[in-house]
Amino acid sequence: MHQPDIHQPDMHQPGAPQPGAPQEWPPPASGPEEPPEAGQARADALDEAWNSLPSGVGAVAYRPVPPPPPAPEPFALPEPVPETAPVPHAPVPESAPVLAPAPVPAAEGAPAGEPTPPGVAAEAVRAPVAVPLLGPPRHSGPKPPLYAPHPGTLPSVRDDLDGAVVADIVVDGATHGALTVRAASIRGDSHRYEGGPRQDALCVTRLGGPDPTNGLLLLTVADGVGSAARSHIGSHEVSRSVALFLDRYAEQLAESLRAREEPTFSALVNSAVGSAAEGLARSVAERGGHPADHATTLRGLLVPLDPQVRHRGFFAVGDGGGALLREGVWTVDVFGEGQGGSGVIDTGTEALPGSRFARSLIYGPALPGDLLVLCTDGLSTPLAGDPGMRDFLAGAWGSAEVPGPVDFLWQLQYRVKSYDDDRTAVCLWEGPEE
Repeated sequence: MHQPDIHQPDMHQPGAPQPGAPQEWPPPASGPEEPPEAGQARADALDEAWNSLPSGVGAVAYRPVPPPPPAPEPFALPEPVPETAPVPHAPVPESAPVLAPAPVPAAEGAPAGEPTPPGVAAEAVRAPVAVPLLGPPRHSGPKPPLYAPHPGTLPSVRDDLDGAVVADIVVDGATHGALTVRAASIRGDSHRYEGGPRQDALCVTRLGGPDPTNGLLLLTVADGVGSAARSHIGSHEVSRSVALFLDRYAEQLAESLRAREEPTFSALVNSAVGSAAEGLARSVAERGGHPADHATTLRGLLVPLDPQVRHRGFFAVGDGGGALLREGVWTVDVFGEGQGGSGVIDTGTEALPGSRFARSLIYGPALPGDLLVLCTDGLSTPLAGDPGMRDFLAGAWGSAEVPGPVDFLWQLQYRVKSYDDDRTAVCLWEGPEE
C-alpha cells in the first residue's frame, strides 16, 4: 500500500539534532523566518496527509479519553459514644425463690381443676353445649326390628348407575298461605340391607302462573313395583311427566275444583296419566328395555292455592294410601278406596305403564286443622294395622304446631316389625281460613 512521503531530517546534515544531545523544543528555525501564511499552509498539508491514511493501517484511531470519575466524598465517622459507668446489678440472694407462672383462670363453665390446653386462649375454651338428640326412631312393641335404623349398603355405579344415584333419604316441604307441606321418602330396611336402590319417588311442586287464584300445589307419591328391576326409574319418570302435563292445564284444573266439576277434573288427570304411561313405554322401548321392568304406582293430590277453594282433587293408579287426621282421630281410607283398613301386604296391584287410567274424585271441604296424608304402602299398611303407630303419629302430627322437616323425618321413621318396604309420605296441614 502506498504511504505518503513524510520528510525526515537528516541526522548527518549540519544543524540536525544529534543523538544523545540535549534537544530544544521547539527546535530553532534554520534559515530565514517564513511568514505565518506559509506555516499554516504546511500544517494544513500535514493534516490532509494524516487524514488520508486508512483506518487501522499505520495509524491508531483516536478515541477521547473519558474524564476520571469524581473522587468519593470522605466517609464521615460516627462520633464516639462517651463511656459511661456500668450499672450495678441488684444483689441476688443466695436462695432466691423460684416463682411459678400465674395460673390462667378457667373459662366460664369449664370443669374445675382442668387446665386450659396449651396454645388456646382461656376465653376460647367452653364447656360442650348439650345438644338434644332425637336418637333412634321409636318403634312398636317391646323390641325394635332387627334391621339397623340408618342407611346401609349402597348400590354400585358399576352395577346400576340409575339406581346408585338415587338418594337413600329425601326430605321436602312447602308453605303457601295457610297450607303447609312436609314430605319425605326413605329407603326401606330390606333395600338397605341388600344394597338395592330406593324405588319410591315423591313430588312437591307448584303448577300454573303467578296468579294465586289459578295456581295449584301438586303432591304425588310413586311406588316402584318391588318385582320390577327398573321400577326406580319408572317411579321418577312418571312423577316428572305427570307434573309437566298437568301444568299446561293448571287454569282448567283450578276452575274444575272451584266449580267441583268432577267430569272435567277426571278427564284432565286421566289424560295426564295416559300420556305419562305412553311416554314411559316409548322411552324404555327406544333404550331397548322392557316396559314391565319399569312398573310403578302413582297417586296425587291437587290443592288450589286460592284460600276460598276448600276442595282438593285426588287421583291414583295402584295401591297406596290416603288418610285423614282430624281432631286427633285417624281415617285411614279417606278416599274410599277399600284398601286401607286391613294392614295386610298386597303384592298384586295396578301399575303404569300397563294401566293408563286413574281413579279420581274431588274431596272436601277440607277443614282448618285437618291433616291429609298421601303415602305409599310402606306407610299406609302399618298405619292401618298397628295402633301404636297411629297413636304416635297422631301425637306428633295432630298438634297445632307443624313439625319441622327434620322432626317430620324422624317421626315418619316409626318402626313396626315385618314392614321393611320403602316409605314415602306427603302431608298437607290445612291452616285457618284467611
